This record gives sequence, C-alpha cells and structure tokens, in this order.
Amino acid sequence: MKGTNRVQICFGLPEPLRPQAAHLYWQAFGGKLGRVMGPAPRAHAFLLRVLRADHCLCALSDDGALLGIVGFKSPQGSFAGGDLADLQSVYGHLGAAWRSALLRLLQSDTDNDRFLVDGLCVAPAARGQGIGSALMAALMDEARARGYSAIRLEVIDTNIRARALYERLGFAAWRSETLGPLRHVFGFSRAVTMVRALP
Repeated sequence: MKGTNRVQICFGLPEPLRPQAAHLYWQAFGGKLGRVMGPAPRAHAFLLRVLRADHCLCALSDDGALLGIVGFKSPQGSFAGGDLADLQSVYGHLGAAWRSALLRLLQSDTDNDRFLVDGLCVAPAARGQGIGSALMAALMDEARARGYSAIRLEVIDTNIRARALYERLGFAAWRSETLGPLRHVFGFSRAVTMVRALP
C-alpha cells in the first residue's frame, strides 16, 4: 500500500466497498452508458455483479472511504466487463441481446503491447486533490511491473477535464474514432485513444 498524503492507494477492491465502487463508476460513466445500461438500479445491480476486485486500484481516505478507483484490462478480463450471462441475469434475455450488441461496438480491440486502462473515476467531493493523478501513477507502476512499455486509454470528446488530466500526465492522442449515428445512443460522438510510453 502506498501513501500519498492522507490518501492510501491500494491494489484491489475491498469487498465492503463494492457498492460504493459501483455507485462511483456509474456516476462517472452513466452519462456515456445511461441509455444502454440504464435504468440506474439495474446498472448498479449489473456493476455489483461484474466488478473485478483483482483488476483495479483504489484510493482510500484514512477512515477507509473510497475516494477513487482506476480499473484495467488484462488477458484474464477487465474491471467492469461481464459477459452475456451477466447481462441476462440483470436485464433478461431480450434486454441482454440488444445491450450486448451495442456494447460490443464500444469495446476496444485487444492490445498485447500496451497496458489497457478500464475507467478512472474520482468521488465528486475528492476532485481537484490529485487523487486521479495518484491513481494513474500507481497504475503506470503496475503496468511497468507487468512488463509493459506503454499504457493506453480512451477518453470521449465530451470529457474535457479527463483529457486535460491525461495530457498533463504525458498521454498523447494516438487515434480518434467517430460513432456516427450511434452518437444519439451513447451521448458522445468521438472517442480518442491516448497512449503514454513507460520508460
């Protein structure tokens, strides 16, 4: 566990914090996924089911409150992935079918050369305190420890604050993809892939 002032960065997600993590993740990405994964109670149920405690790092306050979380992907899975069976358990067979088809359009291709980030979110009351930067720094250390020479993430065009953070941390735009008509479904029109070398 690494200390950053009053914040502790730790690997994994303590089981009692799963509901907080699901809420925080939905706060961060509900605007992007709300029309597909909503309504909110079902989205929360889905996230509670699929969040992988072994695919994230958490920022905790001295009293154990969850201040932020950053997920990652690996050959073994992703922080907030899940599969068709998980969707069916929450949304039923019909609801799972169309949601699965739409979500596949958002999924990044696999990348054997770059460590893949699967979402960064910081509690609203804790923003502006360096927690996002601390989580990303710890994640880059994790990527180096796993032998990666670069780290990669995606940020949507409407998330200007997040992109500014990533640029301050040394990420640079690598490619950009437009959603076309699907922008009306997901609420954004372009996703930018950003990469940072890990010397």
